Amino acid sequence: MSALGRLRVSFCRTAWFHRPKQPTWTSIARLALNTSRYNNNSARGGVVLTSERYPSLQRGDYTAVTDKHIAFFEGLLPGRVISDVRDLDGYNTDWLKTCRGASQLLLRPKTTEEVSQILRYCNENQLAVVPQGGNTGLVGGSVPVFDEIIISTQLMNKVFSVDEISGTLVCQSGCILGNLETLINEHDLTMPLDLGAKGSCHIGGNLATNAGGIRLLRFGSLHGNVLGLEAVLPNGDVLDSLTTLRKDNTGYDVKQMFIGSEGTLGIITAVSILCAQKPSSVNVAFVGCEDFPTVLKVLQRSKENLAEILSAFEFIDRQCMALTERNLNLTNPITDNKFYALIETSGSNPNHDEEKLNHFLETLMEDGIVRDGTLATETSKVQAIWGLRERLAEALMHDGYCYKYDVSLPLSHFYELVEVMRERLGDKAVSVVGYGHVGDCNLHFNATTREFDEEVMGLIEPFIYDWVAEHKGSISAEHGLGFKKKDFIYHSKSKAAVQLMKDMKRLLDPNGILNPYKTLPTD
Repeated sequence: MSALGRLRVSFCRTAWFHRPKQPTWTSIARLALNTSRYNNNSARGGVVLTSERYPSLQRGDYTAVTDKHIAFFEGLLPGRVISDVRDLDGYNTDWLKTCRGASQLLLRPKTTEEVSQILRYCNENQLAVVPQGGNTGLVGGSVPVFDEIIISTQLMNKVFSVDEISGTLVCQSGCILGNLETLINEHDLTMPLDLGAKGSCHIGGNLATNAGGIRLLRFGSLHGNVLGLEAVLPNGDVLDSLTTLRKDNTGYDVKQMFIGSEGTLGIITAVSILCAQKPSSVNVAFVGCEDFPTVLKVLQRSKENLAEILSAFEFIDRQCMALTERNLNLTNPITDNKFYALIETSGSNPNHDEEKLNHFLETLMEDGIVRDGTLATETSKVQAIWGLRERLAEALMHDGYCYKYDVSLPLSHFYELVEVMRERLGDKAVSVVGYGHVGDCNLHFNATTREFDEEVMGLIEPFIYDWVAEHKGSISAEHGLGFKKKDFIYHSKSKAAVQLMKDMKRLLDPNGILNPYKTLPTD
């Protein structure tokens, strides 16, 4: 049988693949709650207060919320002020259920002007605030540490315009990413960003954390796709840079300050974003590799041979596959391998794209680079293969407690970190796995135990950050620093760079009211 024949026989196995039911971000969060490290009957929601967990952390010199303050906000936002502690618990607790604040007040503005009045009042009265979108972050950046007022963008969900010709979308920051994708698909456009949390996360939060996701390989980071934004500064001033122009070379590009600033410099209220043409052809290949160097060889060949239609390149290891089979009852569509590569192409000519991908895979087989694989061209089967990758967070939660790390590393040391940590943790961990966006050097390292283990945590941190820094990587590839990683910033940034960040923070927020205790180190 020819290589092409073997390929087609192998690829027809897609028909055996069970399409998984996609979990909601809420269902995964519920798993996180049930397996929380911080189970404590005295803590509401089973999560210990962050201030109790870190007793050395000192509350800033901020004013406590009084009835007078609540009365002001109720006059400004009638029916949109929440002060009942029972209603606040979900807003006080992060997605992983490892950080929990004690805010007594949630504000839900609808307009930029309302955000402006809120911040002006808070700044004048020394009231600390924390901006919150979909609250899907993984580093504790979107919840209070003490009793900061929560400013939610949930009701700021208007779409102002979609220009089909230029491909520009202008909307408020509280729009849910998945809803935006559905909307602009109707205009034959697609978002430059795709995340597992797209059913819950807000576009404003995506910008604030400079979210990456699976499409970064194709479209680049948000720094290049955001044309303009509107933000409210801590003193209430509105910065209107909501341009839709692709070229505007007049002075400093100030919008870039807010992308990735994690809500510490201003609250993003609206965004203008460049959207690509919606592809009419999407294909996915899933191939097995005998070792990680082979994964890198497949990546290199993909870039060379698929070029303009290559839209994503992901990998998972054998241990990840075992998790999906054991914890989610999913089926591996190909034979057992040590590593798996997921290759997605998207373009405008279905026949051309499928033929090109088929030829590429045939070449991989003939050259002995891969021995088995499967190809999906139908939407349901494409989603099924993506389900193996996207449901890993859910599969990990079933093990018990999950230690999650998001790092960037040079490809020469990319998977080495997993091997080092696997040896370091030994039988103390249930699972030690690696997966992620190998196409843009972003590794998701995860380890699990039945319940939180202080010894295991001590073996992971700060060792993992030291190792990443030693190998010229970044301790945060796409999730930001938030509360959890802020004191490790020097592992990835120089003292001069951090000092400049502090100077910017001091200039824009001299009273330090905006998202305190986040991003910048405590020293």
